[in-house]
Amino acid sequence: MTYPILISRPCRASLAAGFAALLLLGGCAQPTPYAPRVRGTATGYTDRQLAENRFRVTFTGNTVTSRETVENYLLLRAAEVTLAAGRDFFVFDTRNTRARTRYSAVPEGPVGPYGYYGLGRAYWRSYWGVGFGFRPDVDIVTRTNYEAYAEIVLLTPEQARDEPRAIEARDVIRHLAQTAAPPPR
Repeated sequence: MTYPILISRPCRASLAAGFAALLLLGGCAQPTPYAPRVRGTATGYTDRQLAENRFRVTFTGNTVTSRETVENYLLLRAAEVTLAAGRDFFVFDTRNTRARTRYSAVPEGPVGPYGYYGLGRAYWRSYWGVGFGFRPDVDIVTRTNYEAYAEIVLLTPEQARDEPRAIEARDVIRHLAQTAAPPPR
């Protein structure tokens, strides 16, 4: 004879909330796709024309996008901007990649009515607020995201011939376009 497993209503709510949080975290664990930054988001590329032959280009990744990917996407966007402006060559005037690191302390175990419960350790407090023991174990979570930005100067073929740092936009696109992750549909 089999017995049904009965789960109380509060326990079901906790399980559902935990499962929803797991799904939410799983959805966030994708690298930033190569796409324009959309209003209200902090990731993607932007570009702005500063002068007739000068543009500012940026690419910002999320916490699972590597520094190398962010810099490659910046280079790819600079090449696309160059071709869209009717030129074939560009040079970086200024260029930098900035890392933003955030730290969070997360309790190791679930919180109970009288303290934190971890792996064999607990901090207890009494009904009157007097306690003994030690602080609960915490995990320190580090999250880093990268933002690369550059100012590019578009060159004519004559200027590119005399400039050793000149980059041919079509070569960049040919080499990097296959590695760019398309945005999700």
